[in-house]
Amino acid sequence: MRFAARYILQEWWFALVLPRIGLGAFARRGRPARFARIAARFHALAVDLGGLMIKVGQFLSSRLDVLPPEITSELESLQDEVPPVPFEAIRQLAEAELGVPLDRAYASFDRDPVAAASLGQVHRARLAPDDSVQAGFADVVVKIQRPGIDEIIDVDLRALRRIARWLARVGFIAQRVDLPALVEEFAVTSRQEVDYLHEAAGAERFAAAFADDPGVEAPVPAWERTTRRVLTLSDVTAIKISDHAGLRAAGIDPHEVAEALAAAMFDQLFRDGFFHADPHPGNIFVTPRPDLARGWALTFVDFGMMGQIPDTLRTGLQKLLIAVASRDGKGLVAAISGMGVLLPSADEAQLEQAMTELFARFGGMAISDLQNVDPREFEDFAQRFGEVLRSMPFQLPENFLLVIRAASVTSGVCSALDPQFNMWKAVEPYAQELIRNQGKDVVRDAAQQALSWVRVTAALPQRIDRLVTLLESGHLRADTPAIDRRMNRLERTARRAVSAVLFAGLLIGGILLHPSDAVFGTVLMSVSALPLLHALFAGIGGRGRS
Repeated sequence: MRFAARYILQEWWFALVLPRIGLGAFARRGRPARFARIAARFHALAVDLGGLMIKVGQFLSSRLDVLPPEITSELESLQDEVPPVPFEAIRQLAEAELGVPLDRAYASFDRDPVAAASLGQVHRARLAPDDSVQAGFADVVVKIQRPGIDEIIDVDLRALRRIARWLARVGFIAQRVDLPALVEEFAVTSRQEVDYLHEAAGAERFAAAFADDPGVEAPVPAWERTTRRVLTLSDVTAIKISDHAGLRAAGIDPHEVAEALAAAMFDQLFRDGFFHADPHPGNIFVTPRPDLARGWALTFVDFGMMGQIPDTLRTGLQKLLIAVASRDGKGLVAAISGMGVLLPSADEAQLEQAMTELFARFGGMAISDLQNVDPREFEDFAQRFGEVLRSMPFQLPENFLLVIRAASVTSGVCSALDPQFNMWKAVEPYAQELIRNQGKDVVRDAAQQALSWVRVTAALPQRIDRLVTLLESGHLRADTPAIDRRMNRLERTARRAVSAVLFAGLLIGGILLHPSDAVFGTVLMSVSALPLLHALFAGIGGRGRS
């Protein structure tokens, strides 16, 4: 909380105070470096505190809609790796949860952890003979919570809720994002992640969704040795998806792996509506399977962070996918608006223009192609549309953040597997399949659109006649929200400028009169504080409304 308070006050000074005394350009020039320093210091703080703070950093790294790239790029490297808990503490917690000594619960148990994270750590073990017969496997991995993690999460969430309430009082932040609601969504996700019964159920549901696809696998829970704080799963350790040398040594083409991963994630996001929200390289293995035609399978692990997409949102995502595949800027804006992502105050016309130009110039390019584009082209696009994109009032629907995270992490993993990997090409076949499967809906939508065109055409003569009448009478009025906002800002700036001049006049007058008339001079200098306060702080409350 001290960290948050310090940098909230710092940004208040740079973003609100300095521009009101003519130093706005100075504050803007130093903003990227300032944000990068804040992110680097939070990175260090998160590693030091552990608990939920590493998860907070990873959570924020996907908030491209709210945070600038200087912050998200720094936080992307935040890894959930912390020193392991001493084995005796782990033993005590596991035995208390399972109700039996560890050497009775398992035939063998490796004291050295395979991995240690901020919420728990993983050990290899082997089931007792009776349990292995019942489960159908013997080799397992056992995930055990860090002792005291529930209390740490409680403290972390209380701090985050208080900070969110602080920031929610700032107008321009409250207009763009509902921070208290965002923290509550994060709280639900975090609670689910430390409930290992929830994770075990997620693994089973994931496996059921891909029951007809032997190329996608998941570990099987050993329910007899699973509780809310201890999770026992079949050991599915294989080649890490990021181990390029290991894949090639096994005769597996990384390009094919990238395509298979993209297809598996699209199936989850757009077909099932139940998806793995954290598909980073540590959570996906490539398992050699000679019995399969392609010779290997994708094996997902760690189902603590799963997303659920309501039917209405999944329909919107399908429309979004079709718009992206067809490079349709207008359709893309309509899709995200229909999902409730854009608030009614958004200037959709400007966003449509930006998306259309973005598709026209960069659509269809692979990551490697984008790296060869002249940086001045990106700068030109940013200068023309950067303010439009940053000023868009977003309100993300429930679980949409997890969709963004899953899609962005998948894109990164696929591009690392194959620098020539083109997400656009991966999207297009899936979008075509959606169009075929929804043929009746497409025909119906086309018919409705045609009917709409007929109605517009029929009403066109009457509307033209009204327009001519308004022009002749001089009553034509244009509704331009963007211009209105700029005019409001100009008016407030002008009022503050008048206050600044008045302040200077009163202050200088008081100083000049003070030697001859100390009382009157002092009064003038004191009164000058009123226009100074107006010049500095007028409009803070209305800033978010402009």
